[in-house]
Amino acid sequence: MKVILVQDVKNLGKEGEVKEVSNGYARNFLIPKGLATEATKGNLKEIEEKAIRLRKQKDQEKIEAQALVERLDGKSVKIAARVGGGDKLFGAVTAREISEAINQEFKINLDKKKVDLGDPIKHLGEYPVKLKIYPSLQAQIMVRVEAAD
Repeated sequence: MKVILVQDVKNLGKEGEVKEVSNGYARNFLIPKGLATEATKGNLKEIEEKAIRLRKQKDQEKIEAQALVERLDGKSVKIAARVGGGDKLFGAVTAREISEAINQEFKINLDKKKVDLGDPIKHLGEYPVKLKIYPSLQAQIMVRVEAAD
């Protein structure tokens, strides 16, 4: 019997895949537990349409991410921080502070998880920071840490 998996099933396949399984496995386990549906013509067509919609949505997200990369790449952001002796900061500049500065300056809602900082910034100066906008797209900005008044 052919079934369409509604959820990922261990040792069988991923969601949306069409699999050939025994009648008993399908009727007694997969279908009653809501893990799969029978692969009828209507269900197969519905899965195809869903895949097309998902592909279009991913393409749109990638286009928006590319526009965001072009808007941010090579720009700089200024962050004011309290300074102790020399050029050492009280505390550190974190990914959250960089994200907030980008959100204020460029009017973009960028999550702090997309800021690839590595180690927190603990001294005054300019630092290159990568932004992971989309899995295959990155932008690089300069973060300029200055002494607060």
